[in-house]
Amino acid sequence: MSRSPTLTLVAVFVVVFLAQRAVALLQVPFTFALAPPAGARPWTLVTSVYAHVSVGHLLANVAVLLLVGLYLERQTSRWRFHAFFLATGALSGLVQVWVSDLFGPGVAVLGASGGIAGLVGYVLAGNRMSDTLLDKTPLSPRAQLGVFVLVAGAVTVATAGPGVALVAHFAGLLIGLAAGRLHLLRPSRADSTL
Repeated sequence: MSRSPTLTLVAVFVVVFLAQRAVALLQVPFTFALAPPAGARPWTLVTSVYAHVSVGHLLANVAVLLLVGLYLERQTSRWRFHAFFLATGALSGLVQVWVSDLFGPGVAVLGASGGIAGLVGYVLAGNRMSDTLLDKTPLSPRAQLGVFVLVAGAVTVATAGPGVALVAHFAGLLIGLAAGRLHLLRPSRADSTL
């Protein structure tokens, strides 16, 4: 398998997509989607992040992942990349399920876009230009968080469409922006062996 965590994720997406099709074809009672109550099927915290509704959904996520992932993976370890992607994807999916459940019958969610939005947010806030701009701007950490919320909201609205998990996109992007500002993916010396 490739040493590239981005290409590894693409391979996992394809394998899970094929597994979804096999499960559907064989009519096996197994779900990949995260749905309320979230604790009823705990494995869906993971499977929902790697599963996709359609080939178009899969290809759209792969395109954005390749764009941002191949850049970001050079700045971190494979372990940190995968852990951040999965944690951000699962958390953004949970937020989507919880928020949708507040406003009526909760909806199921699946797809990598929450985790990918986290990677995008990280790239936006964790680069040298952003560091220079934010360090020289007289904004408190609270004001910077406010700016991040506005940016995440604007990007979320710009990517809106039917059936899109907007809350998951917003949550993933906000997590990524905060993590990028804190440089959470910078590898430690111990990571260099992973």
